[in-house]
Amino acid sequence: MPEQLVKFYQTGTFTVGNRLLAPEQRTVQASIERSNSLNSGHRACQGCGEALGARYAIDAAMRATGKRLIAANATGCLEVFSTPYPESSWQLPWIHSLFGNAAAVGTGIAAALKVRALKAGQAESSVRVVAQGGDGGTTDIGFGCLSGMFERNDDVLYICYDNEAYMNTGVQRSSATPPAARTATTPAMGAEPGNVFGTGKNVPLIAVAHQIPYVATASVANLRDLEHKVTRAMEFRGARYLHIHVPCPLGWGSAPADTIRIARLAVESGLFPLFEAINGEIASSTPIRRRVPVVEYLKLQKRFAHVVGAGGEARLAHIQAIADRNVMKFDLAREPA
Repeated sequence: MPEQLVKFYQTGTFTVGNRLLAPEQRTVQASIERSNSLNSGHRACQGCGEALGARYAIDAAMRATGKRLIAANATGCLEVFSTPYPESSWQLPWIHSLFGNAAAVGTGIAAALKVRALKAGQAESSVRVVAQGGDGGTTDIGFGCLSGMFERNDDVLYICYDNEAYMNTGVQRSSATPPAARTATTPAMGAEPGNVFGTGKNVPLIAVAHQIPYVATASVANLRDLEHKVTRAMEFRGARYLHIHVPCPLGWGSAPADTIRIARLAVESGLFPLFEAINGEIASSTPIRRRVPVVEYLKLQKRFAHVVGAGGEARLAHIQAIADRNVMKFDLAREPA
């Protein structure tokens, strides 16, 4: 019988296929030397996208900094499920801030590290700082502190884990909640059910407008891209912002097993474009390899049941138009390099 070549397609996990990649090409999560910064034992819901996003991001930041990293964490789901007193799942210096001042606390830590470095005769500290929070603590309650951090160009990487509502307090609308989505404060009833069109804010683009050194969006569905962007962010000094899309099965009414699938569809539909910006200019974007209509993304979530069902055609078309504009704005329809 003639020999047959065996091709392994899974090259980013602990599977045998990972051995086909050079060590420097493997993901942080595929390495037995990963820091496990957000360790097992936390109390996140099954299928929690935020738990995945935080683990991926902080492990990548730990590798990029040689494990010389301090994190400030806003109040919210991530803080609550990872640190039920007197326990903690964090394996790095970690500080709990208030709901709205994680950026300010991170700034304070960075300032203290800078003073200590100067007293030691060093130009800058080798210990780096990450501040992190959900979309409620970032786009709403903490927005003033975040803008101040950007304006001063403080040496902090701020990471927003965007699950598109205040999930920890009962799924209330935030300024990151998409149009037409059902939440506890935007119920699916009346002539215009769900969240109002034309509201909210795009914090990644607001961060770009501050002309800070580095801004990027990422998704838990694209681990390599996420880890690359965290690593890239750590190459800069000054204010940096990373906005990670993290589906929430509980708040979105989706199956826990579909978290990564839903995150991927958000990108493939054009509703969540992946891009990088440097010093106020869009530097790159990730083209969509297989574009899908937005209904493929929406139909997996009960929060959009009134949109994909009978009578929701006009609102569905409006959401599709938003995705179409994103595809044009960020040039997502071009052929991948």
